[in-house]
Amino acid sequence: MNSALHTMNAADAARSGELLILPRNYVELDEAVRRSKIIVTRRAALASVASLVPLPGLDIAVDIAAVMRLIPAINREFGLTPDQIEHLSPGRQLLVYKSMVAIGSLLIGKLVTKEIAIEVLKTVGVRITAKQVSKYVPVAGQALSVALGFAAMKYVGHQHIKDCRRVVEFTLSGGKL
Repeated sequence: MNSALHTMNAADAARSGELLILPRNYVELDEAVRRSKIIVTRRAALASVASLVPLPGLDIAVDIAAVMRLIPAINREFGLTPDQIEHLSPGRQLLVYKSMVAIGSLLIGKLVTKEIAIEVLKTVGVRITAKQVSKYVPVAGQALSVALGFAAMKYVGHQHIKDCRRVVEFTLSGGKL
């Protein structure tokens, strides 16, 4: 692994295109969680703004695109993209894959396709449906639509952060849940 990676912070490394490594301790893990929560809040806010445009289906298309970018961004912060996992030692890779199976995560270490993004959004389907219906009610409905979209995207992001955290904790503990 590149020694410069250890001297720059993880956010700078991600922006420079460097591969982030799996957090080596709980301090780095907490930092990955903090950075990921910032990403989730920003992306949720941007995606929810699409609810203001009264074009049928636009908000769903934006939500799908947002999830397709959000999940890999969170994975990257934890060192859990397919490329990052590939660069781990074989023993570490095994621990990561074992923890992914134990936790039941379908999004860690995977490329997120449109179909996967749609499945993720189905987990918050009630909020999405209410969001679509409410946006056609003048003013208050649009505000509710934005709030529901924001909450749904934050929910998806925070659930994924919890899964990533559990995978890293599993590897830090040497394979003990």
